[in-house]
Amino acid sequence: MLRPSIGAKPMTTAERQARYRAARAASTPAIRTHRPADHRSRARRWLDTVAALVDLEVEYVAWLEALPANLRDSATADALQAICDLDRTAARLRS
Repeated sequence: MLRPSIGAKPMTTAERQARYRAARAASTPAIRTHRPADHRSRARRWLDTVAALVDLEVEYVAWLEALPANLRDSATADALQAICDLDRTAARLRS
C-alpha cells in the first residue's frame, strides 16, 4: 500500500534529507518499517517445526514415564499418552 503524497510533486533527495534533519532537530520520533526478522525459507521453517515437535514428543514420553503410580489414570496421563500415540511419520516424510 502506497503512502499518500505530501506535496504536489515528489521531493528531491536534498528536500527529503532536509526534512529528515529538521525532524531530528525537533526531536520527532522516527517511524521506520522493518522487514520481518525471520528470513528462513518455508522449507527451513517446516524442518525446524518438525524438529521442535520431535523434541517435544521426546519430552512428553519422558514425562509420561516419570509419572507416579497415583497419576497413571489421570487426565494428564491420558493427554500425554494421546500425544505419544500420534503418528508423526507423515510429517517427518515431508521434511
